[in-house]
Amino acid sequence: MAFELTRDISTLKSYARSIRMNSIKMLTEAGSGHPGGSLSAADVVAALLFGVMKHDPANPKWEQRDRFIMSKGHCIPAWYSALAAAGYFGEDELINLRKFGSPLQGHPDRMRLDALEASTGSLGQGLSIALGMAMAGKMDNASWRVYCMIGDGEAQEGQIWEAVMAAPKFKLNNLTVILDNNNGQIDGYVEDVMPLTPIDAKFRSFNWHVIAINGHDMEQILKALDEAQAAQDRPTLIWAKTLKGKGVSFMENQVGWHGKAPSVEQREQALVELAQS
Repeated sequence: MAFELTRDISTLKSYARSIRMNSIKMLTEAGSGHPGGSLSAADVVAALLFGVMKHDPANPKWEQRDRFIMSKGHCIPAWYSALAAAGYFGEDELINLRKFGSPLQGHPDRMRLDALEASTGSLGQGLSIALGMAMAGKMDNASWRVYCMIGDGEAQEGQIWEAVMAAPKFKLNNLTVILDNNNGQIDGYVEDVMPLTPIDAKFRSFNWHVIAINGHDMEQILKALDEAQAAQDRPTLIWAKTLKGKGVSFMENQVGWHGKAPSVEQREQALVELAQS
């Protein structure tokens, strides 16, 4: 029996809040990791796993499941938090993030956790994996879809653009890519390091269907995901404009929080703010 999805906006927002709070707890306990991009991705992650994707926590390798690839693998805490909330494993496991022997590694390792589709983290590779899965689905006339989240810093990688070029050639309308455009990477602001603009025009020139949204507006996220499902003969890019460190005042739009874990005191402040969001 597949997971029961919801389109209730307040419920999905609650899941996103929980994803953010658990991400903060996990990263503080681990003493390392990437809070900024995990927090910016939380709303899209919640909409996907709890509102859109076909999946079954009791059977992670269910053939008819939709596939999700977290190509920006350093932000996997958001996906781990969502998987735990969906019942793939107990929330008490989250505290083992990045610990030796844990299935919850700092970058996703599909050999350790059945709920993962791919081992990612070498930036630029996840979209190529998603492309291959989407091609396999087409060859099998399968009804399942492939979703892939990429980062904006990651979109500077050449391998991303090889996949972007290939997907429309094979008419992969079963592939949806979400660009988490929070404008921050480890070396600074994306527009300073290597600008992506005009990202929408670039994808359209490769024959992608492009939808621009506020990546923290749950109604817009759901509408865009529905529109992507209806796209004909081409893949879809959902250009999600987000805020790095969303929901935590001292992290928001601060690139220093790309890859730095909060202290215990900062965790407590962050949790108070998130609980009130």
